[in-house]
Amino acid sequence: MKTNEIRQSFLDYFAKNNHEIIASSSLVPHNDPSLMFANAGMNQFKNYFTGIEISKFKRVATAQKCVRAGGKHNDLDNVGFTARHHTFFEMLGNFSFGDYFKEEAIFYAWEFLTKELGLNKSKLIATIYYNDDEAYNFWKKIAGLSDDKIIRISTDDNFWSMGETGPCGPCSEIFYDRGDKIFGGPPGSKDQDGDRFTEIWNLVFMQFEKSADGEKKALPKPCIDTGMGLERIASVIQGKNDNYEIDLFKNITDQIEKML
Repeated sequence: MKTNEIRQSFLDYFAKNNHEIIASSSLVPHNDPSLMFANAGMNQFKNYFTGIEISKFKRVATAQKCVRAGGKHNDLDNVGFTARHHTFFEMLGNFSFGDYFKEEAIFYAWEFLTKELGLNKSKLIATIYYNDDEAYNFWKKIAGLSDDKIIRISTDDNFWSMGETGPCGPCSEIFYDRGDKIFGGPPGSKDQDGDRFTEIWNLVFMQFEKSADGEKKALPKPCIDTGMGLERIASVIQGKNDNYEIDLFKNITDQIEKML
């Protein structure tokens, strides 16, 4: 599948599952002074998570253009050192505003990856926040993952927030194992920064709003915010160990080569 086909497949899958497809917001947020650039698919829905505004739709999906070149989610220092980081990228995401929660989010992710995209189940592992037994049980029930493929992480790697303040909650990340020919260890290990185990999707269970003093207050309704890097999943589908080798970038570099 080409990158454009993967994007469309994602949007079609969630439209089929009663999600309204929403266009990407501007890279420069119009109504959020806490951000210079959109850094996640959930940015345009921030007020829906906090309850300030009510969405017309209970579940939506997007392909959001993002920039991470500063702030809490800064990938700039990783560009060129890993095969999977970018400052500008597209984030595929599905969202629920008080409609469904952990079980359905895990089900949709697993079904899309293994049935719609046909990924080998044995290549997938999941991480959860260290005390999230509920997510652990859903991974066992839905995906049938063995204990060694559900890794508990006690750091902020599995507790997501959009910035120093705002909506936040525990999360469950899905990793793809590229095989032992690529350097790197599983999440939580000393070699986790290698490229062997690549995070492809993050399922965030939005439950709290964090204030400037660090206090976490329960949101009006638990919500779902997920994000899957389009370039990362394309590299997996296209059998590339480097994001910059997918068709999206090759089309650009091929044209540059013709000009030189």
